[in-house]
Amino acid sequence: MSTLQTRGVIHVTDNCKACDHCTFICPTGAISGRLGQKHHIDQDICVNCGQCLINCPFGAIEDTSMVAKVKEALADPEKFVVVQEAPAIRVALGEEFGLAPGTNVKNKMYAALRQLGFDKVYDTEFAADLTIMEEGTELIHRVYNALGAEGFEHAGPLPQFTSCCPAWVKYAEDKYPHVLPHISSAKSPQQMFGAVAKTYAAEQLNIDPANMVVVSVMPCTAKKYECNRPEFVASGYKDVDLVLTTRELAQLIKEKNIDFLNLPDEKADKFIGLSTGAATIFGATGGVMEAALRTAYEILSEETLDKVEFEAVRGIEPVREATVEIPVKALGKKLPVNVCVVSGLKYVDDVIEDVLAGRSKYHFIEVMNCPGGCINGGGQPIRRDTY
Repeated sequence: MSTLQTRGVIHVTDNCKACDHCTFICPTGAISGRLGQKHHIDQDICVNCGQCLINCPFGAIEDTSMVAKVKEALADPEKFVVVQEAPAIRVALGEEFGLAPGTNVKNKMYAALRQLGFDKVYDTEFAADLTIMEEGTELIHRVYNALGAEGFEHAGPLPQFTSCCPAWVKYAEDKYPHVLPHISSAKSPQQMFGAVAKTYAAEQLNIDPANMVVVSVMPCTAKKYECNRPEFVASGYKDVDLVLTTRELAQLIKEKNIDFLNLPDEKADKFIGLSTGAATIFGATGGVMEAALRTAYEILSEETLDKVEFEAVRGIEPVREATVEIPVKALGKKLPVNVCVVSGLKYVDDVIEDVLAGRSKYHFIEVMNCPGGCINGGGQPIRRDTY
């Protein structure tokens, strides 16, 4: 494993024009350099989000590529290569083939992945549902702990932060280590998928996890950093071996001369079970929050939701807040749950400082690094023609 991959995946190339635009984009101040001189990235505080990459007007910033290793795995007859794709990929991949932004091409995407040689083509949605069940249940346990309920003394403190965004998690580790007990213990959907793939799925498929290669297609460059974290080894092997961005998947399809637009529609292989609509909304800011609230609401109320939308947490403002009344059957009363959604790390410091000072009014806080959520991640199509 290269030093670049273990310490960071974003780097400035010699094509840098020193225009200084990236220093204004970077949410952590990791990029420095005098005007007129090539800029540099401090990997110790870089969160690998790639926002500088997609906003560089000269294309002078790159992310570490795992394309060659994916090709190597696909060409190895001893390897069983499975692929997962995040929900944000299906509505972005089409841009690389001339389709309008937002066009849903998931069925052609599945067909293309099979033509590339993947042995199993899965969707990350099921793993997103696992994340929601874990985060939602963990939130309930933390609420019961705060209420003094017996048996929940070891649950973490409130408020609970989401843990799906690897850029946000690294930011908290680097700058606010004291807030880590507030972050959910749930893995991201990518990492949950990898853990289940190399344990339960490998057993069901009768595949030695040593010979299974798990590839992720993600809208996020920070996922390349996340998959290399040493703690993500559930089976004795890396949970997720390699990560491709939306751009890199398009590159592979084009290199193999696959006529993407004329591919037949195909379905993904079934991983373990069906996925829900909650998983689909993960890619937009507020989506994780809304999905977790649905789970918490149904468990606490012991009722099936007639209306599953929590529209109060939707929107494009960088910081949004709402109060959701959740009936708690065990207590015989409604519990007002105060939630906050933060889109962009530049806006999270005040929220964190309130938590650390003990003056936060929130019970649940979602943080996503990229403006608007994963759909605008650093691995998505780049439209420099709009500059």
